[in-house]
Amino acid sequence: MSPDQLKHLDKLETAAAHLNSTINDILDLSKIEAGKFDLLDEPLQLDHLIAEVVDMCHEHAKAKKLQITGSADPLPPHLHGDPTRLRQALLNYLGNSVKFTEAGVIRLHAKVIEESDDEALILFEVQDTGIGIEKNKLDKLFQAFEQADSSTSRQYGGTGLGLVITKKLAQAMGGDAGVTSSLGTGSTFWLTARLRKGATAVLPTPDLPIQNPADRLRTDFRGKRVLVADDDDFNREIAKIVLGDVGLVVDLAEDGLCALKMATQTPYDIILMDMQMSKLDGLDATRAIRQLPDSLIIPIVAMTANAFAEDKARCLASGMNDFITKPFAPQVLYSKLLHWMKADPSLQGERPTDETLR
Repeated sequence: MSPDQLKHLDKLETAAAHLNSTINDILDLSKIEAGKFDLLDEPLQLDHLIAEVVDMCHEHAKAKKLQITGSADPLPPHLHGDPTRLRQALLNYLGNSVKFTEAGVIRLHAKVIEESDDEALILFEVQDTGIGIEKNKLDKLFQAFEQADSSTSRQYGGTGLGLVITKKLAQAMGGDAGVTSSLGTGSTFWLTARLRKGATAVLPTPDLPIQNPADRLRTDFRGKRVLVADDDDFNREIAKIVLGDVGLVVDLAEDGLCALKMATQTPYDIILMDMQMSKLDGLDATRAIRQLPDSLIIPIVAMTANAFAEDKARCLASGMNDFITKPFAPQVLYSKLLHWMKADPSLQGERPTDETLR
């Protein structure tokens, strides 16, 4: 394409990403305010979660020549909480820091500030060397549709919803959120979350190095076979392009019945399964696939627009291993694929416990 065509495509991509972000923020805020917001109680490995969040922001930081790091003080073992919502809150903070920082370093750090026999209050801080905020405007930041000033949205984009959602997520997790900042010297955004101590050990997962997950898939997993089951032609086309870009071999199924037939004929390395499909939905297709010989070692990840906690619980109860909502960002999908392709095959078929789904 010509330079002008590429420039127009970049503008289209930016506008689409902004619209998608706005819609997701409004839906999240609406779910919280309507009481349709339930936190999961799953085993957490915070060192891994922090590395994963940093890894997801690494590409944007690298494009701006920023250094981004993640670390944690020694933390209690066997913590339980909602990894999806905690990841969302930290991504809001890190994404803002990358957006508003032109040079320097962004640091994510976690530590314990309170601890009892049953729970621990964890403090997460994101410190940057960005533009900073005037002290008399800090109170506005955690209010819906508010930003530090009107010029911020013109220059950097955004709706002013990300921070209020982060604060509500933190409060739902028994903590709070806030910021300290000085104009021109950077900001430190913080949130706390009260996490339950559980008796179930967290399976060890190696920390993710700071590296683009797309590059790691191309290097380590090129040629692996992926089955994508989705009844929407456009969704299948996009998935094939995104997965093909990292060297994966992609087969497409137009419904759950087709996915089941293909899974009986080909030993796939991972299956991406839509939830609502004709003939046989993703839940029943997964249950049927799990009855096949050696099927428990195949990771099955839900890829669906159904984003409520009860939808995720239904997917996990059917035998799926993980959950990703549509529309998805390629880097998020790549991170999920990387996680499950690296996982110990003997552990992939484990069903979630009642405690996990609570």
